[in-house]
Amino acid sequence: MTPFPNDDFITNLPKAELHLHIEGSLEPELMFALAERNKVAIPFKSVEDVRAAYSFTNLQTFLDIYYAGAAVLQTEEDFRDLAVAYFDRVAQDGVVHAEIFFDPQTHTHRGIPFDVVARGLFAGIDEAQEKHGMSVGLIMSFLRHLDEEDAFKTFAQAEPWLDQFIGVGLDSSEVGHPPSKFARVFAASADAGLMLCAHAGEEGPPAYIHEALDILQVDRIDHGNRALEDPALVARLARDAMTLTVCPLSNVALRNVDKLENHPIDRMLDLGLRATIHSDDPAYFGGYIGENFRQTVRAKNLSREQVVTLARNSFLGSFLDDDALSGHLATLDAYVKAHP
Repeated sequence: MTPFPNDDFITNLPKAELHLHIEGSLEPELMFALAERNKVAIPFKSVEDVRAAYSFTNLQTFLDIYYAGAAVLQTEEDFRDLAVAYFDRVAQDGVVHAEIFFDPQTHTHRGIPFDVVARGLFAGIDEAQEKHGMSVGLIMSFLRHLDEEDAFKTFAQAEPWLDQFIGVGLDSSEVGHPPSKFARVFAASADAGLMLCAHAGEEGPPAYIHEALDILQVDRIDHGNRALEDPALVARLARDAMTLTVCPLSNVALRNVDKLENHPIDRMLDLGLRATIHSDDPAYFGGYIGENFRQTVRAKNLSREQVVTLARNSFLGSFLDDDALSGHLATLDAYVKAHP
């Protein structure tokens, strides 16, 4: 007997992707194509060499390769091609809404103008909306291993684009770089009308989640796994319906969870947390959002109700306005009803 929920149900279930770094969707094949197009040297001889390097011991070993790969992104066309490849892929995974991160400092520090990055990504977003009917929001992330002054420089460069972004985020090396380090730039972002989210509690302690909530006053927590070490924090997150954008395959790849069977996603749901499933950096961590759902459902033996809850939470945790949210939830309900 085929187990239920089956893979087709999971794959085609309407869902939102809320935790995706567009640079982390750079597949080795595209990396090599762009390196050749732009005559950029990369530290790999073949696609196979790149994939062989994707054995990480922690977040930093991943970031080293991530930043090396990003060097091939040079032109508006490159950023458009990167975005289009991602949207084409996840349209097959039931994604009808995406809120994606990009890391401008990764590129401006290489001499790539902010406007080149933004124009390329927005061209890809326009194509996704036209081709797939997908709604998309772009989130500008600050790199936490750099200082807040650098973040403010990036914020200034972004000023002409701020009304086109939906929010700001905080990513890169977590340990030793607490959210409080970026209190002022997040306050400025909030004043500009942007939604706020931050990576917290991936490798960093529960205290970082407290800081993200109390000092940065975020609207969403990215990862948040280590909240489970603090029962009072768990109760607060559940009470406030704070969304956690959880990335199971990433957690295993970066050794934050030893194996998928031991992932806490089911415990999060049992505790009343608004947990969701996303892909983080899918080219590096073994799968896009559909694969994260399918593998996690099998490893954790999640029920149909839990899978639907995870999809529903992805919309509830989005930065969609009320009308758009209602529309996506109606689409989800119709799909579930049509696939008993």
